[in-house]
Amino acid sequence: MITHIVTNLTSTYPSTTISINTDQDEWVFNNAGGAMGAMYIIHASITEYLIIFGTPLGTEGHTGLHTADDYFNILVGEQWAFKPGSLEMERYPPGSVHFLPRFTAKQYKMHEGCFALEYARGWIPLMLPFGLLDTLTSTLDIPTFYHTARITGREMIKNLLIAKI
Repeated sequence: MITHIVTNLTSTYPSTTISINTDQDEWVFNNAGGAMGAMYIIHASITEYLIIFGTPLGTEGHTGLHTADDYFNILVGEQWAFKPGSLEMERYPPGSVHFLPRFTAKQYKMHEGCFALEYARGWIPLMLPFGLLDTLTSTLDIPTFYHTARITGREMIKNLLIAKI
């Protein structure tokens, strides 16, 4: 499925307009908002990113409060979410989109085997502390911090060099 997504993106968008990371071996752990999973950064610029995020084990945490709209497209598995004051959970099965508008926060849970294609659009640099600080303050997984920063920085720079903000 991931190969299909990347192949479609690279055939649809020429490398002169957007840089897409085709190295599907560049998976890294991600600890953010108390949740842990793995991610593959397909695209990163200062105004948007596209990643595959998930875990075969299941996880839950805080979505974070962001300066970007976030579209969580469930590929496999199921995600649950709720916001304060709601007595009912939101359920997102495969094929559905959990839309999180900017400046909105929720608790979420991804069940065993849940993976999603996450697209965020807005001011991405202000989202980076949320995606990186748990690694420095909790797990102390410095190699993961390094690789996440390296891949994200490399992809953002590649996009800036082709005038993709």
